[in-house]
Amino acid sequence: MTTATTPRVTRSLPAGHRGTLMTLARETSVPQGTRLFDEGGRADRFWIIRTGTVALDVRVPGRRPAVIETLGFGDLVGCSWLFAPHVWHLGAEAVTPVRAWEFDARAVRDLCRGDPRLGEAVGRWVGQVLVHRLHAARTRLLDLYAPYGSGIPG
Repeated sequence: MTTATTPRVTRSLPAGHRGTLMTLARETSVPQGTRLFDEGGRADRFWIIRTGTVALDVRVPGRRPAVIETLGFGDLVGCSWLFAPHVWHLGAEAVTPVRAWEFDARAVRDLCRGDPRLGEAVGRWVGQVLVHRLHAARTRLLDLYAPYGSGIPG
C-alpha cells in the first residue's frame, strides 16, 4: 500500500505498525441504509472506509437519531472496540454503499497486547479520533439543541 492510497486515519500510525495492523484487514461491502452498529451493542469490530459515507448518530428520545458526523474515505468507523466494556456509544449507518476494511476487535487488541509499541500507537491513533469526534458531537448537539445555536456570539 502506498502513501497515496493509504487512508489518512492509518497514516497517523508509523509505517511498520500500519503494515502490521493491515495484515488483519478484511475487505467488506456494506449496502446503503445498513446499520453497522447501534448504541449499546457489542463493539466487536471496526472499519476503515475505502469508498462511500457513513453517518455517526446518537439516539434522541422522541426523535430520529441525530447525525453527529458523516465519515468518508480513510475515516475510522468505531472507537468503542478498544475500551472496556466494548459497547458502542454511538450508532452508525451507511449513507451510501460503502467499501471498507473490517477488523476483528479482539484480534487487534491481542496484537496490541503482544506488541506494546503497536498498542501505544493504536491507542494514540484512536485517542486522536475520539478527541475529534467529541468536538464534532458537541458542536452538532449545540447547533441542534442550544437556544441560540452554538452559543458563539455574533
